[in-house]
Amino acid sequence: MVGFFIQRPIFASAIAAILVLAGAICFFLLPVSQFPEITPPQVVVSAAYPGASAQVVADTVTTPLEEQINGVEGMTYMSSASSNDGSSTITVTFKVGYPLNIAAVDVQNRVSQAASSLPAIVNQGGVTIKKQNPNFVLIVNLISPDKSVDAVTLSNYAYLQILDQLKRLPGVGDVQMFGERRYSMRVWLDPDKLANLGVTAVDVQNAIAEQNVQVAAGKIGQSPAPPGTAFELQVNAQGRLSDPQEFSNIIVRSDPASGAVVRLRDVGRVELGALQYSSSAYFGKDPTVVMGVFQMPGSNALDLQKQVKTRMEELSKRFPPGIAYAMHYDTTRFVSAAMHDVVITLVEALL
Repeated sequence: MVGFFIQRPIFASAIAAILVLAGAICFFLLPVSQFPEITPPQVVVSAAYPGASAQVVADTVTTPLEEQINGVEGMTYMSSASSNDGSSTITVTFKVGYPLNIAAVDVQNRVSQAASSLPAIVNQGGVTIKKQNPNFVLIVNLISPDKSVDAVTLSNYAYLQILDQLKRLPGVGDVQMFGERRYSMRVWLDPDKLANLGVTAVDVQNAIAEQNVQVAAGKIGQSPAPPGTAFELQVNAQGRLSDPQEFSNIIVRSDPASGAVVRLRDVGRVELGALQYSSSAYFGKDPTVVMGVFQMPGSNALDLQKQVKTRMEELSKRFPPGIAYAMHYDTTRFVSAAMHDVVITLVEALL
């Protein structure tokens, strides 16, 4: 066989060229990894108790959830964190190879059992269960280079125009915002005025909940209607309040006998501000909105990074003046550098 190729050098050269070309093509088609899962699947449970301290969150939210989740099938251990901003996060880790979808369903069932033990405001906000890795893959910063856009506007633009776009990308487990300043109607109560008028903060809270509602006003002329009714009209009534002036006119208390009315503006002031000011984020010395991208277990971090970068480039073309983005924290850079070194080593070995 050796003599056959020695006597036919042109044929041997052609075969060698074909093999080298085929190897070069297949090199770029090889999978990055074909190894079994070595990291355990994790399910993250998140809840929020606005206004509560870390100790209150731990006692009223985290502990009841842990008591119900503990012992779920396939679980190896879990960790939790309660913060002063009212957030509660529980990370449930399962044994390697346990189906992640089944794990999420099992945790969801356990969380449902704990719902009756949680404060009403926590149930109102909802307890979320997500399949994600606990660490960031990369971070996207929304900034204003010329400082013409404040943190509140940046936060709301990110929430309305960017957050959902990133969450839809394949491989994204979740996108979490830090330094969030989502628009909210803030009511600042004056304790002295409340005491003089005999009004409590609970009275104000109940009045806002009762009068800031979306109602169905019904219809006029709907069947069965009297004979001769020719039209059926939909009645539209004022729904939720939308500006500080409307909120200021909310009636907190009234006296039918005297006709006296205590409105919200009589015991405080209303302004359009941010939902919370408990945390702030800065890019250098400038305010920023931080969007941390979590990876879905089993997905490819390199593909995820490329998709996020591509989507942000597309979205940045529609950014209003004064808004830009930056991606300085990226854990895939080390992986890319390692793969580059592997390729260089293989090329040097072939040469």
